[in-house]
Amino acid sequence: MKYQIIGKNIDITDSISASVEKKLSRLEKYFSNGQEINCRVVCSVHPPKQRVEATIYMPRFTIRAEVEENDLYTAIDSAVAKLSDQMRRLKTRALNSNNKFSIGESIIFDNVETALNASKDDVVVRAKSYYLEAMSLDEAIARMEALGHSFFLYLDADDDRISVVYVRHDGGYGVIEAENPIK
Repeated sequence: MKYQIIGKNIDITDSISASVEKKLSRLEKYFSNGQEINCRVVCSVHPPKQRVEATIYMPRFTIRAEVEENDLYTAIDSAVAKLSDQMRRLKTRALNSNNKFSIGESIIFDNVETALNASKDDVVVRAKSYYLEAMSLDEAIARMEALGHSFFLYLDADDDRISVVYVRHDGGYGVIEAENPIK
């Protein structure tokens, strides 16, 4: 696994770097040999909290954890625990599905502990569909706020791409756009 450790409002010391690499190296047993797995960890300080954002990029899949704690090392431990829990959930979903949603090549499921009981988080409890209307980003933000949601799916009027606007934890908005246009 290749590590990229970045500090925001903090200098990454050798001990922080060593702790991140040691904790995340425990997850290496879950990945197929010979595959290039990149891991990006962003440690930031927002007094009085410390934030760790860990993202693991696999060839066909990405998992991510974001944790805020009072102590940086506790935040690192919590982020690794969240990533490990996500691996368990992926295994549970893949075993309960006929289609391993293209992650079977990236993850060695035999090494992931199986969750004994599927929690409510593992079950789709509601599905919704609606017609995407072409609109501007400002209109999408206004509708999202009017609905009281933290995200909103819409069709961007400027480029005819499916987009999602969302509220960021650190304030402001983010936009995710599909790379492939609607035909």
